[in-house]
Amino acid sequence: MKNQPRPLDGITVISLEHAIAAPFCTRQLADLGARVIKVERPGVGDFARAYDQRVDGMASHFVWVNRSKESLTLDLKQPAALAVLRQLLETADVLVQNLAPGAAARMGLGFAELSKTLPKLIVCDISGYGDDGPYRDKKAYDLLIQSEAGFLSVTGTPDDPSKAGNSIADIAAGMYAYSSVLAALLQRGKTGKGSHIDVSMLESLAEWMGYPMYYAYEGATPPPRSAASHATIYPYGPFAAGDGGTVMLGLQNEREWLVFCEVVLAQPALAADPRFDSNSRRNEHRDALKAIILQAFGGMTTAQVSSKLDEAQIANARMNDMAGLWAHPQLKARGRWHDVATPTGNIPALLPPGRINSFDYRMDPIPAVGQHTRAILRELGQGEAGIAALQQAGAI
Repeated sequence: MKNQPRPLDGITVISLEHAIAAPFCTRQLADLGARVIKVERPGVGDFARAYDQRVDGMASHFVWVNRSKESLTLDLKQPAALAVLRQLLETADVLVQNLAPGAAARMGLGFAELSKTLPKLIVCDISGYGDDGPYRDKKAYDLLIQSEAGFLSVTGTPDDPSKAGNSIADIAAGMYAYSSVLAALLQRGKTGKGSHIDVSMLESLAEWMGYPMYYAYEGATPPPRSAASHATIYPYGPFAAGDGGTVMLGLQNEREWLVFCEVVLAQPALAADPRFDSNSRRNEHRDALKAIILQAFGGMTTAQVSSKLDEAQIANARMNDMAGLWAHPQLKARGRWHDVATPTGNIPALLPPGRINSFDYRMDPIPAVGQHTRAILRELGQGEAGIAALQQAGAI
């Protein structure tokens, strides 16, 4: 598949990005072959570079979402730097930004202004709450959106609401920005015109909250917080084995309940117990059923429980930690790891989900701050004297 064209070869994306939402969107565009030019602040760059030093001195968030990009430093508060960006946009297909609310528009980088001279440009704005409405100007961080979208109300234990262990609101917004840009590129192929995309973190995560919202339709009781168990299906969740390990299992229907009782619990008569003969009744009497399951599992090792569940064709999984995920045999067997270069050496990275046989994903280096500034300026016709002047002024 080497040298096969990628879907977004020849597409140029300019991104005024920081943190996760916009960088995750543009990294996925780069995966498909787009040229992504990441505009960063001179000297320090994207503030996510300083979140931690867990990956050979680099930040874990940053290395995840910034491979295959070029780093251009511009101080956009300076007219000379803004002029460089405007010149760059004349060569671009897409502008993505997740600056503070209204910041891009104040610099003349909103869709309404840009489309006057760049009618084919696609502009994607990512913000906490969208371009209008009463919450438009509110600051928004991942945890705050998890709270506003009701995610915390259904996640955690009965006593303690819990946030997701990753940046789920940022990830949701980045995914919808990515798919929206792809849709806008297809639309431009039909109409010849660019589009304005307005992606809200709140709306992105609210879409993912569809099941609990409809479960609580017209004031009905919402799903309870049930830790790692399913809120409404039982048994579905973590159960301890006799050796101290934990097995995650899930039953989906009455056929599986019958075979679970027969093969796994070795108690076939339990299937007809009136407390447990439908999911709603198992859910209602989950404490009693949990005690029965734990008693049965208590005489087996984790491996034995998993083996019984496999024999019964009951879905189950290990309670993996991060070390277990790094070493996951399925990821290794499917060749999902690929080395990516960084300023401090190679690191392993997962190939994008979706194995496609017609092209290879781009898995190019993670850039140092401003690594490509001089090369990009030369592309735009800047001579060494002009570049030196910009550098002396602190514009790059």
